[in-house]
Amino acid sequence: MTGNNVRLQAIKDVEAYVPPTPIHPEDTPGDIFGENVFSVSVMQRRLPKTVFKSVLATIERSEPLDPLVADAVASAMKDWAMEKGATHYAHVFYPLTGLTAEKHDSFLDPVGDGTALASFSGKTLIQGEPDASSFPNGGLRNTFEARGYTGWDVMSPAYVLENPNGNTLCIPTVFISMTGEALDHKTPVLRSQQAMAVHAERVLRLFGHEDPDRIVAYCGPEQEYFLVDSHFFLARPDLLNAGRTLFGAKPPKGQEFDDHYFGAIPERVLGFMMETERELFKLGIPAKTRHNEVAPGQFEVAPMFERANEASDHQQLLMTIFKQVAQKHGMECLFHEKPFAGVNGSGKHVNFSIGNSELGSLLVPGATPHDNAQFLVFCAAVIRAVHLYGGLLRVSVASASNDHRLGANEAPPAIVSIFLGDQLADVFDQIAKGGATRSKESGTLTIGVDTLPDLTKDPGDRNRTSPFAFTGNRFEFRAAGSQQTVAAPMVVINTIMAEALDYCATQLETAVAAGTDFNEAVQTLLATIVADHGAVIFNGNGYSDEWPIEAEQRGLKNLRTTVDALPELISPEAIELFGKYAVFNEREMHSRYEIGLEQYILTVGVEANLTLEIGTTTILPAAIRYQTELAANVAALKAAGLEADLSTLQAVSAPLADLRAGLATLAELIGHEHGDDALATATKIRDEVLPAMNAVRAAADTLETLVADDLWSLPTYQEMLYIL
Repeated sequence: MTGNNVRLQAIKDVEAYVPPTPIHPEDTPGDIFGENVFSVSVMQRRLPKTVFKSVLATIERSEPLDPLVADAVASAMKDWAMEKGATHYAHVFYPLTGLTAEKHDSFLDPVGDGTALASFSGKTLIQGEPDASSFPNGGLRNTFEARGYTGWDVMSPAYVLENPNGNTLCIPTVFISMTGEALDHKTPVLRSQQAMAVHAERVLRLFGHEDPDRIVAYCGPEQEYFLVDSHFFLARPDLLNAGRTLFGAKPPKGQEFDDHYFGAIPERVLGFMMETERELFKLGIPAKTRHNEVAPGQFEVAPMFERANEASDHQQLLMTIFKQVAQKHGMECLFHEKPFAGVNGSGKHVNFSIGNSELGSLLVPGATPHDNAQFLVFCAAVIRAVHLYGGLLRVSVASASNDHRLGANEAPPAIVSIFLGDQLADVFDQIAKGGATRSKESGTLTIGVDTLPDLTKDPGDRNRTSPFAFTGNRFEFRAAGSQQTVAAPMVVINTIMAEALDYCATQLETAVAAGTDFNEAVQTLLATIVADHGAVIFNGNGYSDEWPIEAEQRGLKNLRTTVDALPELISPEAIELFGKYAVFNEREMHSRYEIGLEQYILTVGVEANLTLEIGTTTILPAAIRYQTELAANVAALKAAGLEADLSTLQAVSAPLADLRAGLATLAELIGHEHGDDALATATKIRDEVLPAMNAVRAAADTLETLVADDLWSLPTYQEMLYIL
């Protein structure tokens, strides 16, 4: 072994891994669930009755928060947190980096006698002031204009985050500029939720619900991720800095056997999962499902449905917890959408529904959906929304990292369409032809084993190739990336649903006011939506070569990359939509467009520099050394009068020449791609820099299969994916 071969040393270190001391809690998951959350039940015990009723009205009915109750809430929150060992509090917010940000302050304030007292006022609870100029803002703030504000979001509960050296009270907040414009992901979620609720309730009143409780959006995001041993992770500069491998030959065994999917969970991974679930339960995050995913080293966790705002906060917290616990178990948790080429990437499926505690989900069709007019109107609103604004749904999941996944045979295509399933597709087809009179019924699966019961067969199958699929009582937006916040797609879904429900309510109100029978008005509305927007319904194979051609004929957009998608944000239609429903003003829309381009340029720029650095300092020297060894052996054989086989030397020399040429091309491109026009720069990076990086990788990956094992210092795919 070469003395400084970090890869071979990493393998030895992995073999010597000792698991952490197991946790054996005496309490059950039910006992610890939510124990570190300042929940409604905690507030009910600790707050004066009038204060509690006021706060509850805000949480459950979206009534305006009474600022006069803040002092009482702050005092009770401080006492509760300090009893749990908290020494500091933090306003937690979600800037446009896509990550979580927090500013910590101590509860203790010095007093004149040299001592300190714990204090936490209502004013401090409601508002904080972090620096607004150092976060991405897309021109909303100048560098010299630093003031920004955080504002307490009472809809998302505060919690205590534990640390061996002391705990912190965390308060979810919005983050806005001094001009009141959103600098975060939470603010638009709340705005869009409010807009959607107004028009959903208009529709419900038409169906006889005179005073419905506030309608909310629900979200159940499934989270996919990879685990690799920390020793391998630290020996891969690309994983460390970019979150994905920029080099790596296909392993002898990939995922072709499908043996990892739902397989027995490795003991080390199961220990990690159990500890993460314990930490999630303490924070009130309802983790429900865990299993092996398709690719080796890939796994999934799925929580239960929550209000979208809270689900978004919990997703950010979940990713933080997963990374922390993984490190305790000697592993790194990878959320990049495509950390390993040639195997499945990771998504974050956003399961979406709307409803309230009184009515349940409004997207439940019932046994006879053709008779369920209320459901059909809400379902038709989804069809209209997705058809009109598929480009906005696409841009809500656009990133340089997700570009590696969308469109491959592991994720939905970049063309946004709706899958309804056989039952609903048949109902809407009947509506288009004059009226629905029947629904396909559920069937029974007879297994043929006397000891096993018959199983209920759903009236429609599922379609994993559809970006926006109906799955029985909700729609599943499958295109979201694994490391992104679910807030971005939820903002778009809420807003386009607000427009669609506004349209439905207006059409029905106008027809009824003109004397049309309500049921007749509903049938006319449904038929109109199917006729105008049915092109977005596609129940076929989204992976087929024919679908992009058919989609183009249907008028559906195929925005293949982030660079193609981002201009959707500043289209006149998008600016009008978000402005009409008070979710974003025009400046905010342009800021997100500029930030999207900037992050794309920065992301690929980091990867390009890493490709050049690793290729030049690690792969090229290893290949040259091996070529030198081979050449020396050939020369020695010739000197001894023996016949020398040149095939191995020639096999190495060809990709080595390609590597040199690729590195030279990449070096020439880096540093010359920037300009004042961000879209032009991003386009050049997509069209020139990424292909140059791929050329370097192709040569390097070929060399990995040829260079002597003791000279190759980067951990390989078969090691990272299979050694846990």
